[in-house]
Amino acid sequence: MTKQEKVAFTIKTLDKLYPTIPIPLDHKDPYTLLIAVLLSAQSTDVRVNQITPLLFEKADNPYDMVKLSEDEIREIIKPVGLSPMKSKGIYGLSQILIEKYNGKVPRDIALLEELPAVGHKTASVVVSQAFGIPAFPVDTHIHRLMYRWGFSNGKNVVQTERDAKRLFPEEIWNRLHLQIIWYGREYSPARGWDLEKDIITKTIGRKTVINEYYKNKKSR
Repeated sequence: MTKQEKVAFTIKTLDKLYPTIPIPLDHKDPYTLLIAVLLSAQSTDVRVNQITPLLFEKADNPYDMVKLSEDEIREIIKPVGLSPMKSKGIYGLSQILIEKYNGKVPRDIALLEELPAVGHKTASVVVSQAFGIPAFPVDTHIHRLMYRWGFSNGKNVVQTERDAKRLFPEEIWNRLHLQIIWYGREYSPARGWDLEKDIITKTIGRKTVINEYYKNKKSR
């Protein structure tokens, strides 16, 4: 298969498996999504979805959030990990949203990245999922699969994002990045991976990855 045929096969398979894509993090507006994505760094979506209702019950907008102290925020979000940094970020960005943006979340990646504790991936998720602006946030699943599928050399997430944006049509980025995440979780995980169930990697995957898989399987 040519690279373009592999891309087409991937898109077709993902569309078949995930015709509708649930958004992994529970939220009701751009602000609550921003907070949820920030909390998800080095944590699981399941854990974040357990904690955000407790936080949003007290504060689901920047005005209420700054009425809480950093310590109060930290106490609530402790189970998701990195709580000192995240509570500081949540409090700080809420202040900035009030001072600079009338309490609204900006729709611009560059402006979002200026907020405390908001990196490129978080900003990309927010513009993509809250505002429908084309973006391709790369998480560990996408990074792993883009390498397994031979679409990127996997040096770093910046390179992976660049390669993904070059290969896939812009109008499907928002849908596709979520489809790849769900596919990675269900069919192509880092641990406990069963290549027989992983139709995409089995069909178009990088030869070295597939050979390595079978080699490891034999030696077990």
